[in-house]
Amino acid sequence: MPTVVMRHKVGDFDTWMKGHPDRVEIFSKFGTSFQTFQDTEDPNSIVLVAEVIDLKKMQEVLGDPEVMQKVAIEKHSVLLPVVVSMPVPV
Repeated sequence: MPTVVMRHKVGDFDTWMKGHPDRVEIFSKFGTSFQTFQDTEDPNSIVLVAEVIDLKKMQEVLGDPEVMQKVAIEKHSVLLPVVVSMPVPV
């Protein structure tokens, strides 16, 4: 089960935080849990760290325009790009 890191900015942190229940529902489609982090110098800069059980499903969900455009961008004020980092075997 890989740990995936997602970084993005939001237009309004309070608006974005109200969307937490939506994120729980969305992330449950491909992961077991996620943590939320806020940059200490830029409150509108967010990092999500997710434990993913299905990478293909994650790509499908995050590539779905209904999820990204209607929920993330319009409803939660997510600003693109969303940068996704995968683990590197060392």
